[in-house]
Amino acid sequence: MNSPHSHYSSTYPRSLIHLLMLLMVALIASSFPVGALITSGLPPEVMMFLRFLLAALMFAPYVFIKNGWHLPGPRKLAGYAALSVPLVVFFWCMFEALRYTSALNTGAIYTIVPAITALYVFFINREKTSKQRATGLLAGTLGALWIVFRGDINNLLQLELNYGDLLFLLGCLFMAAYNPMIKKFYSGEAMETMTFWVISFGTLWLLLLSLPALNQIEWRTVDNHVYLGIIYLAIFTTLISFFLLQLGTLVLGPTPVAAYSFLTPVFVVILNLFTSSATLQWQLLPGIALVLIAMILVQREGYSLQKA
Repeated sequence: MNSPHSHYSSTYPRSLIHLLMLLMVALIASSFPVGALITSGLPPEVMMFLRFLLAALMFAPYVFIKNGWHLPGPRKLAGYAALSVPLVVFFWCMFEALRYTSALNTGAIYTIVPAITALYVFFINREKTSKQRATGLLAGTLGALWIVFRGDINNLLQLELNYGDLLFLLGCLFMAAYNPMIKKFYSGEAMETMTFWVISFGTLWLLLLSLPALNQIEWRTVDNHVYLGIIYLAIFTTLISFFLLQLGTLVLGPTPVAAYSFLTPVFVVILNLFTSSATLQWQLLPGIALVLIAMILVQREGYSLQKA
């Protein structure tokens, strides 16, 4: 009997999924500078509530027109509710942390997500990490750190963790659990259905967190760029990214998808090249090379396991 995961594996070519994962990483990379620009505009929980609410409202017509209106069973709803928790914690931690720390520090801490994901995969999905995959994860972490700190070991050694860093580290520990949880809770439903209900439960949790602050906000004094940033995050780094993340996890597996996080600083560099007068610095090349080697090691093993 085919597993529910095999449907998407047979429907979507792996090459297409890898391209979609690159798109996902590019969108996630864009959330860091956008988040840094608007983080002081509203309380983090309110900003995330609006972001999730907009994403759920925009996605609802497509989900219900395509699949019809029906409420999932209690077990599925409980799974969706559990899946939404790591996302809510991570994004709240990210926006709150950016008030106390730099994008450089958060970028450095974010590089641990793939390695922690591999650890969670062992406990949640009972999948062991091979030497090849472990080597790839180590190489990817070193490469991503090289890019974040511009190849300067002194910058890395001088990294001092403050309140914001520790908060973001907590968020990363939650986010690393998201991919293996997808594989555990998915049971064959349409991918857009899972995406919608996960975002909807996230909206509910964020509403509960936001209630004390909602009546204290002077909405007319909030800058327009804050609202525009929330709309961008709702569409591209919430709705589209979550859908791609869930699809990729079911086809490629939790750890190979998490390994794409190593490319986040690479895409940040690329975005800076296109959006500013910055030039490519040669000292970044060893880090980029390490990240590419890591991706090859992790993804080739995932391909071998899939064929087997």
